[in-house]
Amino acid sequence: MKKRGRIVAFFLVVLLFALTIGTTITGVTKEINLGLDLQGGFEILYEVEPVDENQEVTRSLMEGTVQTLNDRVNRLGISEAVINIEGEDRIRVQLAGVKDQAQARELIGTSAQLSFRDVNDKELLSGTDIKEGSAAQDFDQTTNSPIVTLSLNDASKFGKVTSQIKDMNDPETIYPDNLLVIWMDYREGDSFAEEYNKENPKYISAPSVNETLNTANVMISGNFTVESAQQMADIINSGSLPVHMNEIYSNSVGAQFGEQALDETVFAGIIGLTLILLFIVWMYRFLGIIASVNVLIYTYIVLVVFELMNGVLTLSGIAALILGIGMAVDANVITFERIKEELRVGKSVKASFKAGTKNSLSTILDANITTLIAAVVLFIFGTSSVKGFATMLIISILISFLTAVFGTRLLLGLWVQSGFLTKRKGWLGVKKKEIKDIADNTEEEPKLFNREVNIVKHRKKLFIGTSILLVLGVISFILFQINPGIDFTSGSRVEVVSESSLTTEEVEQGFEELGYTTKSIVLSGDNNEIAVTRFEDVLTESQVAKVQQYFSDKYGQDPTVSVVSPIVGQELVKNAIYAVAIASIFIIIYVTFRFEFFFAITALIALLHDVFIMLAVFSFTQIEFDITIVSALLTIVGYSINNTIVIFDRIRENIRLRKRVNSFKDLAAIINRSYVQSFTRSMNTSITTLIAVFAFLILGAQSITTFAFALAVGLLAGTYSSLFLASQIWLVWRGKSIKEKPLDFRKKKRVEGPQV
Repeated sequence: MKKRGRIVAFFLVVLLFALTIGTTITGVTKEINLGLDLQGGFEILYEVEPVDENQEVTRSLMEGTVQTLNDRVNRLGISEAVINIEGEDRIRVQLAGVKDQAQARELIGTSAQLSFRDVNDKELLSGTDIKEGSAAQDFDQTTNSPIVTLSLNDASKFGKVTSQIKDMNDPETIYPDNLLVIWMDYREGDSFAEEYNKENPKYISAPSVNETLNTANVMISGNFTVESAQQMADIINSGSLPVHMNEIYSNSVGAQFGEQALDETVFAGIIGLTLILLFIVWMYRFLGIIASVNVLIYTYIVLVVFELMNGVLTLSGIAALILGIGMAVDANVITFERIKEELRVGKSVKASFKAGTKNSLSTILDANITTLIAAVVLFIFGTSSVKGFATMLIISILISFLTAVFGTRLLLGLWVQSGFLTKRKGWLGVKKKEIKDIADNTEEEPKLFNREVNIVKHRKKLFIGTSILLVLGVISFILFQINPGIDFTSGSRVEVVSESSLTTEEVEQGFEELGYTTKSIVLSGDNNEIAVTRFEDVLTESQVAKVQQYFSDKYGQDPTVSVVSPIVGQELVKNAIYAVAIASIFIIIYVTFRFEFFFAITALIALLHDVFIMLAVFSFTQIEFDITIVSALLTIVGYSINNTIVIFDRIRENIRLRKRVNSFKDLAAIINRSYVQSFTRSMNTSITTLIAVFAFLILGAQSITTFAFALAVGLLAGTYSSLFLASQIWLVWRGKSIKEKPLDFRKKKRVEGPQV
């Protein structure tokens, strides 16, 4: 009865989670904040410059600026704005779901330093003379045109100003002297004389003053519409910023484009997850069902935690979630393979379960920590979208570890302890003919596909093949270099989207009508409905609005516009190099601590091989290399080391079983044995992750295909280096000194040589 109760408990646990997920998943997903690339909107990075030359940019000044910006955003009715201080003098503003991006950009970027000046640009009144919150949109009683009204603190002061203006007289000027020039964000170098004859001058208006006006009520007229007059009033009421906001990076995504990207990416994710579950069930039968339940629970918990953290989900964040599913499957596969090994030597189901879960724990721990190192470094050095990816990856790693280790132990343990599987070892994936007598101490070499395999003897061929690939990569770099995106070179990038096919001539003609010369136009999409256009120049806010309006009117969809200044491009390159270098250093330290220095350097060589192969492929294909590829690179750094560590862990375990290894031949035999034992796990893990990546590559949004392509190349390179390269390099390097420095991993120190 007690044994049957454990099986009942299993189904109750599964049913409980199923009911919880089924009744709450819709609410959880609706509450998650979506990034710009999934619902449209824009992101701008501002460099802050004080209004007063003698003023310093302090933390309190930055915080005051953010508070004012938040007030302005609230007037737009945006509840999910993200405004953060970055570094000492930068502010990043992210507004997702904004319909009128031009209006929002103007409201955010305007310092709102209102000033009243004469025609010689002398300031007579400033924003401090205006009564707080008094600005309003109204209509001129004479012309019925929209105006802005406001109240001054001191009517007599305005009287003195108007008296001074009406008496001004300079016969040399070509414009009337008695003009009260109203400026918004007047900056040193601006001149009324230069702006006077322009169709769209920088100043707001310049009414003539013919008499002294002792009044506190002021009317500002100009070329206003009702909407622009209301916006002007909102800007004035929100208060002026104590700084000038200089835009150095921006990314603008059309709402329709974002919605389409969300639908395509979610669909790709569902298909990828379904295929992964089907594959794992096909490979492991009953154990695969246990793993599938754990993966579904993992996915749900990740989404809940992300929502509770108020995280912003982006396209790359969804990719990180699916990548985490691959790692969750990996942990299950490691455990299952270990249990099957114990069963094959004749142990009971309970003993195999206990030994298998114990032996797999250190491998899973080492593999997850090394990937976590890369994710943390990515979070520290990444920009906003990359930080979102890193955040999701960190959450995924931690939760996949918990669900795979403790979830699997709980669910599978209930079946094991019930005794139901005692005489049903076939349910655990082990055939009766594969099981030895436990009293049989003869050691048999493990087989691969029922054949004995000696991969070590082919190491020279592998080294030659790898060398050829590396030489081809170097040649590609010399001939083609890398095709850097605007993230690294500065400039502007416009992604024009149409419901029908586009031609380069058609898009180029459109930009020529706007007065812009394109550097390159690349068509993409199934029917060439997307045109990615590059400019060397950095488009201004007004130019971005002009481009968006033109193509929105022409094709019915807002284009995605990205603008990067040279300083941001330089910093991205620097941060990318720092990230890879620092991740490598920490991985070396950790692997040295857990294994030995030789293992650490070999693992580093393998992952640098993977990074180089990725870069070489991008060089050869000339696919645009942008900041999302950096996150893919660092993901592969973590994932590659994950695979390598699993094999190294098996090598270390087999050396411990031998107690002491002091010949090259013995070491080669151990490595070959470890390779065969790890092959199935490595391939199954790579296949499950590649299933998800290829789902994104084939079915995902256009904006994520490059990222998915980079991951696919990196995963293939990482699988190759982990299985065929890393252990062979370590064998050649470590085998040369094996007689002088024998290996013994039974203690924290070897007999001789570097510390473990």
